[in-house]
Amino acid sequence: MSIAARLARFALAEDPGSPAARRFARLSLFDWATAGLAGRSEPVAIAARRMAVSESGSGASLIGGGTATPRAAALANGATSHALDYDDTHFLHIGNPSVVVMSAALAMAEREGASGQAFLDALVVGLEATCRVGDWLGRSHYEAGFHQTGTAGAFGATVAAGRLAGLDEAAMIFALGLATTRASGLKSQMGTMAKPLNAGFAAEAGVSCALLARAGVASNPHGFEDRQGFGPTHAGTGHMAAFDGLGATWVFPDISYKFHACCHGLHATLEALRTLRDDGLTPDAIRSVTISTNPRWLDVCNKPEPATGLEAKFSYRLVTAMALHGLDTADLAVYDEANCVRPDLVALRDQVTVEADPTLTDTQSRVSVETVDGRPLTASHGLLAAADPDTIETRLAAKSATLLGDDLSSALLQAVDGLGKADSVNALAVLLATKAPAD
Repeated sequence: MSIAARLARFALAEDPGSPAARRFARLSLFDWATAGLAGRSEPVAIAARRMAVSESGSGASLIGGGTATPRAAALANGATSHALDYDDTHFLHIGNPSVVVMSAALAMAEREGASGQAFLDALVVGLEATCRVGDWLGRSHYEAGFHQTGTAGAFGATVAAGRLAGLDEAAMIFALGLATTRASGLKSQMGTMAKPLNAGFAAEAGVSCALLARAGVASNPHGFEDRQGFGPTHAGTGHMAAFDGLGATWVFPDISYKFHACCHGLHATLEALRTLRDDGLTPDAIRSVTISTNPRWLDVCNKPEPATGLEAKFSYRLVTAMALHGLDTADLAVYDEANCVRPDLVALRDQVTVEADPTLTDTQSRVSVETVDGRPLTASHGLLAAADPDTIETRLAAKSATLLGDDLSSALLQAVDGLGKADSVNALAVLLATKAPAD
């Protein structure tokens, strides 16, 4: 059976998802909506929204206000929700699944007048498909320069959009075949406004491929694995075990959420620091701090003396000082020039040493502290450690309230919780269309 055929059969399952897959899809939906609303005033979000509105279409809501065609809305919302890079990450997939799948699914759900439960079902299969394809493509694909959020994400978006479009198995196979010739996204765009558009383009591709297949367009059903198919031409590993147990076991629940508004490479360190702070560690008790991390992060987020808010998001030393001084690292506002030169933060920053430890994975970190009285303290954290979903929900709610305010955050959570019994996704769409205070 071809990869497209396996994915198509999985995508159309009558009652998809384990309880864990459904719970984490709902958590990710709340987090995605939060990240989208928080990013609606970013330059790339404004530009994408203006472009979408300029096409004079309707049928789907835009994050931040307005309506557009479903394809344009998927593009704009994908870019908007990825603009702050504050969305979830799956390390098996090596990318950000929710920004793509949810942007495509919401646009198609509005277009088709789908119920809230149908929308949630589409999310479950789309998110799982994205992670499985990302695993199949593997690290060789990522290291070759491809951005899995845009590449693997396009296939999950197609699965979700195709289910909502009512495709049968044959049409879903054709839609996925079309996606093999549309999926794209390059790491060379990281650090530019085009990076979040990788997510937007992938979401738009999912909607387009689903609608084209419904209109009768056929494609190569072996577009994934043929000699000139997507995998071989895009440095994929061809790791077929990635699809083992598809539909019976679920990998999406291993999703990792961002609870800090900075590079994901810093998050394991910040979680370890949180443990030490909760145990009573205070800045005045510290003589020195040593951060041990996987070597790959030293070239990514180890700016020793950041001078701008953006640089602060990539500095082990400064975020360590911020966290130990009790600053809320979930708040975008703390990453500013003032905190880069604040005397007490700089003093503690200069007591921090960062070292590479190849025995640690790229999701692990260890913090070692020498106190002024000579006591050694150590804490470690791994982002892939199993976490209680109730605890995650509490922390996501706190993050959302920090970014959006209590009222909008609470309304958003209520809308997400009510989707299973809702006749449509309108309540969620209306909240996502909330304009920024400055608009």
